[in-house]
Amino acid sequence: MKNLEEALGTETDEENNNQEREDQSETFHNKSPLLSDPWKPCQRPRAIVKEWLLKLSCCLGAVCGMEWYGFAALGVLMAFLSFLMDLSVTKLLRAHQWLYMKLEGNTLLQFFCWTLYPSCLCAVASSFSHNICPFSTGSGIPEVRTMLAGIEMPHYLSLTNMFTKFLGLICTLAAGSTVFLGKVGPFVHLSTMMGAYLSHLCSLIQANEKVKTDGEMLVVAAAVGVASCFGAPVSGVLFTVEVMCSHFALRHYVPCFFTATCGALTFRLLSVWSGDGETLQVLFKTNFPTVLPFYPLEILLFAFLGLLCGAVSCCYLFCHRWILQFTKTNPVMKMLTTEKGLYSGVVAFLLATVTFPHFTGQYMASKYTMKQLLTSLLDSRQWTSQSHNASVQLEPETLLEWSSSGSPVCLSLAFFLLMKMWMLVLACTLPVPSGYFMPVFVYGAALGRLLGEGVAYAFSTGVTSDQQRAAVNPGGYALAGAAALSGAVTHTLSPALLAIELTGQFSHSVPVLLATLLANALARSGHRPSFYDALSISKRLPHLPSLKKACPRLPSTPVGQVLGVKSVQLQKAAAPAEVQHAVNTSSETQIPVVDSHESGILLGFVLRSELLMFLRHSKAETPEKHLDEVCCIHPPSILLSPHNTVQEAHSILNLVGAQTLFVSDKGRLVGFITWTQMKKILEELAKEI
Repeated sequence: MKNLEEALGTETDEENNNQEREDQSETFHNKSPLLSDPWKPCQRPRAIVKEWLLKLSCCLGAVCGMEWYGFAALGVLMAFLSFLMDLSVTKLLRAHQWLYMKLEGNTLLQFFCWTLYPSCLCAVASSFSHNICPFSTGSGIPEVRTMLAGIEMPHYLSLTNMFTKFLGLICTLAAGSTVFLGKVGPFVHLSTMMGAYLSHLCSLIQANEKVKTDGEMLVVAAAVGVASCFGAPVSGVLFTVEVMCSHFALRHYVPCFFTATCGALTFRLLSVWSGDGETLQVLFKTNFPTVLPFYPLEILLFAFLGLLCGAVSCCYLFCHRWILQFTKTNPVMKMLTTEKGLYSGVVAFLLATVTFPHFTGQYMASKYTMKQLLTSLLDSRQWTSQSHNASVQLEPETLLEWSSSGSPVCLSLAFFLLMKMWMLVLACTLPVPSGYFMPVFVYGAALGRLLGEGVAYAFSTGVTSDQQRAAVNPGGYALAGAAALSGAVTHTLSPALLAIELTGQFSHSVPVLLATLLANALARSGHRPSFYDALSISKRLPHLPSLKKACPRLPSTPVGQVLGVKSVQLQKAAAPAEVQHAVNTSSETQIPVVDSHESGILLGFVLRSELLMFLRHSKAETPEKHLDEVCCIHPPSILLSPHNTVQEAHSILNLVGAQTLFVSDKGRLVGFITWTQMKKILEELAKEI
């Protein structure tokens, strides 16, 4: 007791001294409440700026919640980062093309220029990412899905990860269509990192209001990532609903659309201000005929295209799962992949050699970038008829690369599809920040273009007497193929809307949606995992939907079989010594309370903060009181049985937003499940695959 009084006296003296210092500081600085620490430089200007910021935050908070300003800032910042990334990549690609053209006439030097440039970029991206932050490699969407499902993975949201992934992605994209990788997945991950920091900032500003926006900001960030890449807000939100969140709350719709619209609008405005466009417009311009977009009987051909894309997606997903398993089990591949930079450089050199324009690259339009490839494939004019018709010629840049070898366009498209299949599967093993959605989108467009050119050639007699082109539009088949294949690979329907938003061709909405539906139906048959599910399974991430597709029996495992050691519990008549032991041995915020240790009947739980208060008061009181006399025992809102499955427990944790679920058998406490324990349970189940 004497020590306690001395401690209290010391604290009182310190408080008095601090109060005297604050009074002196206020007198010296005209009693400004924001002025403290006189030794800091520029104290008066700093205080004035803080006061004005405080007034501004009060004014803005009076209009709407601060989280809405955070949503708008997230959209604007991600659009700026996307534009900055595109601008940097464009400069690097132009530098490569300029150097290649300057060496024209010397095939050997052109070969080294063509191959070493992307090889060095990939090696730099891989070494930079692996040495600074190994979590920055890959797509990032599987990890973001796991975090949105409720599992905490803070190392994937670090500032170092964000900086490393941004620079590494620029190097990967600057390798061009040689490596054939995109930016959608990594940019969604970057958006999630930015959303986490803005959420932390909003929580600091709203500290008094105790408003939690962490989960909501991450969901919104996933939506704005797609919207900032393509300027497509609606499909960005739909992509988040389908791919990211296993349980999407209705309250997230308005913030998602608001932020995605801010991001898409800023992205397009930046394109206008930079001189790329005269006004706000779609990313890929198309000139499809509006009078007769397609014949009614062509619906059958679009349906066939959907089934074809579904079959190709099954082949691609099988090869992708095989290469992931092969790189992990084969001793030679395991040895090669240990040296990340060397492996990336060698693979990029191999891919660049295959696409060398004086080699097989002349049959694959290898000089085109990803955007140029998609723009050329979406052209509505018929290449087969135009190449044989001297009176009506295509623009030089449209058909030049596809017919540079002198072979028919259909053969070039077929060779492109054949080669890009294994090249894309091999590129997926590169340990660099990279996206895989856009390459599949372009590949599907080439597949649809090949079918469209075949149909146009078969119906070439449909040209009217005034030499107008036939109604068969190969670009429409390319649009449907792009949406169908990318939707089948990711097991989503949002690519159908994305294809329409990118081109503005709403006249083809019905055939595009039909092809995407049929491709999804074929790809989902047999419970095959999607592309992102395969990555989650390969990385053994604790993501329950992916585990369910890999092994349907795992989510039906009873909770009683996977519970760990028995949890710390208190009896209702617990003394301060028992409470102190429970606080020291458990870090949970909710500690269960039972009737007695012998009966084990669950009465409820008590908060950790209340236990700490109970311990402080018990030191000052002579007659010791028991737990039920001081603390409030809260009844549990939801109880689980040991026979409930892991999937049911995961769904309840996700839907209700609870932090702790207690498991009882006939009233007796068996244990409890938290998000931390759920992560351990799912990780153990993933090891069985």
